[in-house]
Amino acid sequence: MNVLTRLALYAAVAAAPGANGSASATEALNPALQRFIDERALIRIVDQIDRAVDARDWNRARGYFADRVRVDFSSLSGQPETTIPADDLIAAWAGNLKGSKTSLHLRTNHDVAIDGDQATVRSNGYAWNRMEGNGEPLWEVWGTYSAEMVRIGDGWKVDAFAFHKTHERGNDWVKTTPGR
Repeated sequence: MNVLTRLALYAAVAAAPGANGSASATEALNPALQRFIDERALIRIVDQIDRAVDARDWNRARGYFADRVRVDFSSLSGQPETTIPADDLIAAWAGNLKGSKTSLHLRTNHDVAIDGDQATVRSNGYAWNRMEGNGEPLWEVWGTYSAEMVRIGDGWKVDAFAFHKTHERGNDWVKTTPGR
């Protein structure tokens, strides 16, 4: 149990009317507390995917995904939604974001829906890629992310991942050319 989860649990139990640390007080809060814990874990996963990608920590990025993932980047690539091994998704990202190409991915305004062992996180997103070599070195994109997740054991894994572009600007060459 991480520190945030432990603090939330202590605070919830302590603040409960008539709470004295008894099992009944903890059990009464359990569904709300579990939802809070799950929501924080889900948001952390989508944020950490971006951090891992920007750090080129491909093993860490891969760890957030189920073995197969349904991906939809059709608004960026023109390719239809498909289901692929997560290793292939990470390899594609690693093949593009290498060498002299840098990136920054940001998400905000997370909307989390949890239904048992299934969840969806929708977020607004912004990303840029920078690479010297063919005119303007910057390409930027805005849009919405959607990550569908499934609870596996005591954690969550992404089994569907989509980005839907609302706006882009900059040098398309930076978007489409792998780093060198």
